[in-house]
Amino acid sequence: MISKQSAALSDPVLEQEWLPVAFSRDVTETPQQVMVLGEQVAIFRYKGKVHAFRDLCIHRGTALSLGRVEEGTLVCPYHGWRYAMNGQCVRIPAQPPEQSIPTKAKATVYGAKEAYGLVWVCLAGDSDTPLAPFPEAEDANFHSVLCGAYEVGAEAPRVIENFLDVSHLMWVHEGLLGEPSHAEIPDYRVHDLGTHFETDPIAIFQPDPDGRGKVINNHYVYSILRPMCVRFRKSDPDTDEVFSMLMATVPVAERRTKAFIVLSRNYGFDLPDEQFMAFQDKVFSQDESILLSQRPEELPLDLQVELHLKSDRLAIAYRQYLESLGVVIGVA
Repeated sequence: MISKQSAALSDPVLEQEWLPVAFSRDVTETPQQVMVLGEQVAIFRYKGKVHAFRDLCIHRGTALSLGRVEEGTLVCPYHGWRYAMNGQCVRIPAQPPEQSIPTKAKATVYGAKEAYGLVWVCLAGDSDTPLAPFPEAEDANFHSVLCGAYEVGAEAPRVIENFLDVSHLMWVHEGLLGEPSHAEIPDYRVHDLGTHFETDPIAIFQPDPDGRGKVINNHYVYSILRPMCVRFRKSDPDTDEVFSMLMATVPVAERRTKAFIVLSRNYGFDLPDEQFMAFQDKVFSQDESILLSQRPEELPLDLQVELHLKSDRLAIAYRQYLESLGVVIGVA
């Protein structure tokens, strides 16, 4: 599906980040369009490897995602211009083969890679910015499930902060991830580990934290990995059960975010993936109603704009992190 052209969202910081755009299983040799920071991007495979082009033919502005991959080139559907995997035009059918091709006849190529069952794109090319780490997805002792993608009419920093909000579980997800009668949050600290931020373990009473109907006093450890990627790892102190979740987001347009979730667990391998996916769908839908109601839509980085408690330490750390990086999309 080709989207109506939207304004690019300028952010020098996020343009250097690896942002999720699709599930690996959904990307084939047939080009498709995705949105990244308001830019239309064509993604596809060639010889098994993922590629990402700006979804624009330099000739007449046609969407390259309407074209096809043929003989190692991406073929424009309008006039058949052929672009090599480095973006250089190598054939213009309307002119004789011996005639030289203008040096400006080159498509913009973005960085593309795969990890954790997701395709990631970087608008700055093959950036040295590290990908958010999620070792459980590659650990044979864990089973991973992909959930989403969830598209919501909210700014990405608000979506991320909602994920990091410890004290909303008892109210927004009552009967599942928390109970109002157990609303008090134990004091905790957020630690700057150099590569990421991580909390102390936080004990939370949860009536049904994964859809199995099992009450668990989970111990949560939250991590801020990248400006658009966060995770938590929760463990049952009475067993060896561990449940870990990565949420990676991409701002697709102004006040529009797509979120991809990877769930990894070291238990219940005999249980159907659909059970965990349906549970996560329910949880995200509960969060969505809150996200759509928040004002201002942009996340305030000035800590004087909203009130904060000790239980908000993680949210405060996230806001300060975004400010230190100089992120501008979705913040105020």
